[in-house]
Amino acid sequence: MGTDTVRARAADEAAGLRREQRGWYFYDWACSVYSTSVLTVFLGPYLTAVAERAADADGYVHPLGVPVRAGSFFAYSVSLSVIVAVVVMPLVGGAADRTGRKKPLLAAAAYTGAAATTGMFFLDGDRYLLGGLLLVVANAAQSVGMMLYNSYLPQIAPPEQRDAVSSRGWAFGYAAGSLVLVVNLVLYSAHDSFGLSESAAVRVCLASAGLWWGAFTLVPLRTLRDRHARVEGATAPGLRQLAATVRDMRRHPLTLAFLLAYLIYNDGIQTVISQASVYGSEELGLGQSTLIVAVLLVQVLAVAGALAMGRLARTYGAQRTILGSLVAWTVTLTAGYFLPARAPVWFFVLASGIGLVLGGSQALSRSLFSHLVPPGKEAEYFSAYEMSDRGMSWLGPLLFGMTYQLTGSYRSAIISLVAFFVLGFVLLARVPVRRAISEAGNAVPEKI
Repeated sequence: MGTDTVRARAADEAAGLRREQRGWYFYDWACSVYSTSVLTVFLGPYLTAVAERAADADGYVHPLGVPVRAGSFFAYSVSLSVIVAVVVMPLVGGAADRTGRKKPLLAAAAYTGAAATTGMFFLDGDRYLLGGLLLVVANAAQSVGMMLYNSYLPQIAPPEQRDAVSSRGWAFGYAAGSLVLVVNLVLYSAHDSFGLSESAAVRVCLASAGLWWGAFTLVPLRTLRDRHARVEGATAPGLRQLAATVRDMRRHPLTLAFLLAYLIYNDGIQTVISQASVYGSEELGLGQSTLIVAVLLVQVLAVAGALAMGRLARTYGAQRTILGSLVAWTVTLTAGYFLPARAPVWFFVLASGIGLVLGGSQALSRSLFSHLVPPGKEAEYFSAYEMSDRGMSWLGPLLFGMTYQLTGSYRSAIISLVAFFVLGFVLLARVPVRRAISEAGNAVPEKI
């Protein structure tokens, strides 16, 4: 084979990977709107209001005969969706690695979630059970879809490109979330001008996220390609797959050490995201409009933060850059403890700090983990990664709630979360990343 032929094939392969990367970005663009508009802004208050309309005189609803406070129904539905996702993800991940056919599974997860989200348009009156069911399906489907999406990263990006590619994916997601949230907020705020009731406006916003998710998923489905399965001796499907995944990961203790560090500091990140609005409203006395603007500010700056931290990783390596971001998280929370009440400008400064480190922390964690995955087990291991992301994100809220219960102060509750970033820093700093990559059977990048 001539040199020119080899070069031509290498060029074609590189061009094919770039095309797949561009398509891959669009799945984040497609599904992040669900996280932002549905979960973060609209569904919680709306589903709670629907449940309250269905409640008895004591304020309880009775799904399957179980008495549940109407105000807790949304939180319980989210928890149930996490349980479903934790059970399903390793099964789907194992199937994806055995067959090499990730794309049909990604399509199934994406369109299941998109259909459930679009179906939220019919969530009116007192149909709280319908809302809970759709939330469980959509949330679990998003977790499965993100697991499959993440597992493509080691296949479409060479080691030296993964930090940048992962960061661009997160940036695409935050950009889409910001764009659609602005449109939804205009519709919601001026619903009378559009001839819609407040309820109808919310339902349109919810359904639009599902339509967006489904429409833009077509892009990665057209550009991504399946690889031949590289796993031999496939494990039988079912709960045995979950046990097999755990047993296999025990053979890679350094990968598990990274997952433990990620579990800790990511729990802190997720808790800050979920509890910042409570802190703003209850402790700082800020209004709903201020909190919504802060959410938008976080989304917009997360785009810039993800791209900037991707560039920093080229110089300092992903591990050092993540460690730096954990220091930044600690400083940001400490500053938040001292914020004056009823001062929106300072709350926006806090939101800016969160936005700048949020996207990069998540993007570089994903790319760093991709180096620690044994070849041919991408989906299986990323199911464990997603389980760490979503399945264990209750420790932070528990600490936040317990601290508030003991002290009666949201300031004490918010500063208690510093523990997650300090412990995560210590655990991550102790992981010998180069040796972990080598023991996983992968090439060690120059900068890591």
